Amino acid sequence: MEKQVIGKIFDIQGFSVHDGPGIRLTVFFKGCPLSCPWCHSPESLAFHTELNWMSIKCVGTEKCGRCLDACPRDAISRGETKAAMGTDEEIQLITIDRSKCDDCGNCAEACMSKALYMCGTDYTVDEIMGRVMREKPFFDKSGGGVTLSGGECLFQPEFVREVLKRCKDEGVHTAVDTTGFVKWEDIESILPYTDLFLYDIKGVDSEMHERVVGKPNGLILENARKIAAAGGKFQIRIPVLPMYTDSKEAFDDIGRFILELGDAVELVQILPYHNLGIVKWERLNRTAPVFEAAPPKEELLEERKKQLEGMGLNVIIH
Repeated sequence: MEKQVIGKIFDIQGFSVHDGPGIRLTVFFKGCPLSCPWCHSPESLAFHTELNWMSIKCVGTEKCGRCLDACPRDAISRGETKAAMGTDEEIQLITIDRSKCDDCGNCAEACMSKALYMCGTDYTVDEIMGRVMREKPFFDKSGGGVTLSGGECLFQPEFVREVLKRCKDEGVHTAVDTTGFVKWEDIESILPYTDLFLYDIKGVDSEMHERVVGKPNGLILENARKIAAAGGKFQIRIPVLPMYTDSKEAFDDIGRFILELGDAVELVQILPYHNLGIVKWERLNRTAPVFEAAPPKEELLEERKKQLEGMGLNVIIH
């Protein structure tokens, strides 16, 4: 019997309108090679299924406490007390020793309120396609389709390729949201089945890119050039990050690079930084430094939009 290809997914969002044209189904893959401190989906970074804890849903160790006995590695213990949501009642929360936790999931199964939950589920291609076909009528009416995102979906290239192939067989528009920090061979293998690349450009300065994101950007920029030369189409995405990519000089550099890609670029999207992902970092009890800043002002965003439009680019603020 032929072995089925498995993909590790952390979320599937229907009726998505921000990940390509029309109404879309966006499939979010686990695992990312970059370490952006502003990441709004930190649950996507690790490649394995991992434990999350949503403290706001915890009912306390007195009412539940099942996780304390469920953990085989004694990674969970009694922690601080706080007022229960909407009441003056004090409840005792838990604390998780991540150095002991092996993400076995026993505590999540035992958790009465689902404050503990596992992030990362294995899917077959058939399971994904079942969801795709249920939503195909919406794609057909809106000009939408399927977007594979992450994390970095192309770190699971075989699964991505099979889903894209099946989508094209069914006449479904396909988009791949990628960091570009992947092997060219994996990008090349999906080119025949990808209608659009949603492609992040976090900056052209390679030294700053490596210092901030953890990897240089040479591969990212070179892959973009190769996609354009091969006839691929882009929506380029530029995150506007205070102190990193919000300056006129940074946008001049990015704009000049985008112009190198020529007619391959259909749209440039300016993505203002937001801090909605900070609470997700807390759920993972991560010790890595998290980027926190005030979101960019509308006036700045409009300035950067006009700056790129002045270079002849089609730009929107996302």
